[in-house]
Amino acid sequence: MPATPASPASSVQRRRRRTNRLLATAAGVLTVGALTAATLPAGAASAGEGKGGTSHGHHKGHDGGKGDKGRYQDVQLLSFNDLHGNLEPPAGSSGRVTHLHEDGTTENIDAGGVEYLATHLREARKGNRYSVTAAGGDMVGASPLISGLFHDEPAIEALNKLDLDVTSVGNHEFDEGAQELARLQNGGCHPTDGCYTDKKFKGADFPYLAANVLNEKTKKPLLKPYWVWKQNGVKVGFIGVTLEGTPDIVSAEGVKGLSFKDEVETINKYAKELQRQGVKSIVALVHEGGFPASSSYNYDCDSPGAGDGISGPIADIAKNVSPQVDALVTGHTHAAYVCTIPDPAGNPRMVTSAASFGRLYTDTTLTYDRRTGDIARTAVKSANHVVTRDVPKAPDMTRLIDKWNTLAAPIGNRAIGHISGDIVKDGTESPLGDLIADAQLEYGRTLDPETDLALMNPGGVRASLTYAASAAEGDGVVTYAEGFTVQPFANTVNLQDFTGAQLIQVLKEQVSGPNEASMKILQISSGLTYTLDLTKTGAGRVVTDSIRLNGEPIDGAATYRVATNSFLAGGGDGFPTLGEGTGDLVGEDDLTALEQYLTANSSATNPIAPPAADRITIVR
Repeated sequence: MPATPASPASSVQRRRRRTNRLLATAAGVLTVGALTAATLPAGAASAGEGKGGTSHGHHKGHDGGKGDKGRYQDVQLLSFNDLHGNLEPPAGSSGRVTHLHEDGTTENIDAGGVEYLATHLREARKGNRYSVTAAGGDMVGASPLISGLFHDEPAIEALNKLDLDVTSVGNHEFDEGAQELARLQNGGCHPTDGCYTDKKFKGADFPYLAANVLNEKTKKPLLKPYWVWKQNGVKVGFIGVTLEGTPDIVSAEGVKGLSFKDEVETINKYAKELQRQGVKSIVALVHEGGFPASSSYNYDCDSPGAGDGISGPIADIAKNVSPQVDALVTGHTHAAYVCTIPDPAGNPRMVTSAASFGRLYTDTTLTYDRRTGDIARTAVKSANHVVTRDVPKAPDMTRLIDKWNTLAAPIGNRAIGHISGDIVKDGTESPLGDLIADAQLEYGRTLDPETDLALMNPGGVRASLTYAASAAEGDGVVTYAEGFTVQPFANTVNLQDFTGAQLIQVLKEQVSGPNEASMKILQISSGLTYTLDLTKTGAGRVVTDSIRLNGEPIDGAATYRVATNSFLAGGGDGFPTLGEGTGDLVGEDDLTALEQYLTANSSATNPIAPPAADRITIVR
């Protein structure tokens, strides 16, 4: 899932580790949420509209407009989150969104790809002279080969072309550490791999905000805590934070020398500072999210009755962030929602998220009161729009993709295996998760024949393997680029010894401690079986007496040799017991293990079939 870190790469070929209501029209699909039906003075909401042209203030944000200066001015806020370097349209389920029809039926819509995202954003800006574009973090990291192979320089170039104005950092911005994040911001060639083209990488045209990420020595924010957009007397401040728990989901090397502070306390601190500077309209860009009641992007989040709204960390954050903040753009959970959540004063406030991978963008109208300098909250409305693929491709994005694909092709187009059908990453136990665990077990036994089992964190499986050809490779062919998209982190495969008692504890940590509220079910290699009883709570969900290895009960006093990736071996994802292993042996990266497994166990005439995903018996 979203929160999975990287660790140092060891593969020669891999130059980096990260790789509300229903309104449907033929031209596009969207969801709308509105705070109330409050009426503003006549003409208030249209001030400055319909004048033609697009001057959304990108890297201007200055008093560049001339037009009506009525009391109220609509500001268009376009936003998205969790792009993860997905320049090309994502494949399979990662490239679809679910649309809910009025009759209760659903359909899947193909979505995403920066060629289409650029077209949609540029069209949305037309006629909106007061428009600003913001993002909620994880613009890079865990990226497909076209961006990940080049340390996400292609993704930054694409974001510059998208006219992104500002973004918060996400946890994946720290996959390669603070120095690499600084390079993405400021430019320059990679310290190890150098320049990839004859032009020096210039870095991001937009500011990354990291208000709650402090340098442990200076106690100051690593990057700017906030940024103010200005146009023709209108001022909107943006505060950017990432989740406080970033160190738990990123490799220790990636966050070395940094501390991550409470999101609410940080936002409230800088909201006061912005107020003192006379900036009263404030948006928080929060790389933390929630879980909507529906998987359909256009369900009515504010509908009354059971099953409405969102749960999860962002709900608590939104309830406690200062009323001085007028809206929250969120991310991290890769979910789609446009909801209102009451602020501490009891007033409804818009909270949005646009799924992930560039499949959606959010269009929010903030009505600015020139007399008070604040947002008229009762007039705020918001909609999630699908980045459909039925619009013309943006030519400049096509050229960018072609340029980087040409450089990546010699590595990315190489066939590494064959499959007989889609091998998906979805489900509590997924077919692809099982395959990856089997690959790591087989690789582990090349390092040590006594290796007993392998465990894989679900968040490290970034995409499904699809049977249909994505290019000219042919149906069923798995290319290196597709494997890279599945496992872009370059975590090494590590072997460790654990007692049987420790192994049982690891399985219980999937559903207890920090993972109790949101379970992280490890993907397990062939031979390991157990029952997961979801009618119970906490650690009791793992039925201890059911745990078997090759049909035999786990012996609490015996020693077992376990293969994991280096992130889990460090206790990541809420598995502290996995950080207590002994007899460490470090191998090559996990993509190498997957590649070797696919190559050795499949061919064009004998492809690998999707695993049955029947190792965990689930009781509901």
